[in-house]
Amino acid sequence: MTDTDKDRAAPQAQKDRVMIFDTTLRDGEQSPGATMTHEEKLEIAGLLDDMGVDIIEAGFPIASEGDFRAVSEIAKRSRDAVICGLARANLKDIDRCWEAVKHAARPRIHTFIGTSPLHRAIPNLSKDEMAERIHETVTHARNLCDNVQWSPMDATRTEWDYLARVVEIAIKAGATTINIPDTVGYTAPVESADLIRRLIAEVPGADEIVFATHCHNDLGMATANALAAVEGGARQIECTINGLGERAGNTALEEVVMAMKVRGDILPYQTRVDSTKLMHISRRVATVSGFNVQYNKAIVGKNAFAHESGIHQDGMLKNAETFEIMRPEDVGLTETNIVLGKHSGRAALRSKLKNLGIELADNQLGDVFVRFKELADRKKEVYDEDLIALVQAGEDDTRDRLVVKSLRVVCGTGKPAEADLTMTIDGVEKTAQMTGDGPVDATFKAVRALHPNQARLQLYQVHAVTEGTDAQATVSVRLEEEGNIATGQSADTDTVLASAKAYVNALNRLLIRRDRTGQDQKEISYKDVG
Repeated sequence: MTDTDKDRAAPQAQKDRVMIFDTTLRDGEQSPGATMTHEEKLEIAGLLDDMGVDIIEAGFPIASEGDFRAVSEIAKRSRDAVICGLARANLKDIDRCWEAVKHAARPRIHTFIGTSPLHRAIPNLSKDEMAERIHETVTHARNLCDNVQWSPMDATRTEWDYLARVVEIAIKAGATTINIPDTVGYTAPVESADLIRRLIAEVPGADEIVFATHCHNDLGMATANALAAVEGGARQIECTINGLGERAGNTALEEVVMAMKVRGDILPYQTRVDSTKLMHISRRVATVSGFNVQYNKAIVGKNAFAHESGIHQDGMLKNAETFEIMRPEDVGLTETNIVLGKHSGRAALRSKLKNLGIELADNQLGDVFVRFKELADRKKEVYDEDLIALVQAGEDDTRDRLVVKSLRVVCGTGKPAEADLTMTIDGVEKTAQMTGDGPVDATFKAVRALHPNQARLQLYQVHAVTEGTDAQATVSVRLEEEGNIATGQSADTDTVLASAKAYVNALNRLLIRRDRTGQDQKEISYKDVG
């Protein structure tokens, strides 16, 4: 056994504990078009709790009635995880946050203010005025809750002397966790480690609280910066599933968890996260957010364990460790020899889905089985990717106001394409016939004829789920209407039909936001700290 092997085999008890703080439901949902429904937020929170995430930042309670309800319900349903809510540096925000998280067995208030020169200029506060604000708001939060996290937003661009000053103020006011955000993804790993190390060494009381790191991926260094911060003494990593988040995204949970697991020889830290559940939650977040995982994404991408070059394939056949530093089953991928077709039964389908990390109730399995049989009649073999797309396509809310019932298109040379579309709108069946520049254009025009709207098409994307002419097509559609953005997805062997369903799926999400003004629409600015 090599020294490295011995290090990897070292008892976990000898390793420092690093807490995983997931902000998929807050920072992740800030991605344009990534808004989740109430039910989806509850589901993702449940999966995070079940996976062993330490802290779940469930939302921003004062942002909207919808956020408040979601955070409150997640708090009530929580089992092991700390449930955290975000609040700006004012008493109203903090009170609203406490009202939502107090239902949890282990609640946390997370309050923040921008401390860099650029961010101080927004509320037009002097350094002294901001310092007073920090003391007042952190003290207020601690009087409500014994678990308080404080963040100096844009910390990595804040002057050292002022950062040290306000961190000390927050600690003395009662903060139990100090988060150091790299809000715009500006810092580099060596700076990330040094900043945490210096704060712990020089700020009075810093050795008695937990330091956290919150990194964005604007320069592609979020994971490296987060792990470097841990090296510097941080013991909480803030991250999201699939790295979902504003702009280039956040630190990816799956990356930091597996980095510490695989490289335990140089990263002697442990987490509570059950890595075998990573693939399932990755797929669920991709589905409900509408943000597909890139094929070459580390850990959870479709190609993460794929080997095409001859040299790599030969090495894999002789010894998997030649080109794989972790096993597929470590992240929830289990190889199976079961091939599904039109003669396959429910038991085979259930077994295959379980191997893919998808467990369904009997009634859900029944619905999927019907769609599976329909698909199998059109395809000789049904691949894993087909099943994932099939399950996802059937997860649309049954309460959708707009439903595609039937579609017939005529296209070819010599004349415009025609679409004959029937939809159910608020329970009433309606039909429209339209022509257009191709079948998809005609279909979308038919949808607009039946449901007039001003939504602008921002994205239309098609990719084949598997190979072959009978492959399912997964279509993604992103719409924008009056500042609201929604993404819809659907999969079918008929690309035009998948396009229609994806378009309608996005419209349904826009309707949720339009009809529940104040619930699913963000109404406040993060920069408004007054």
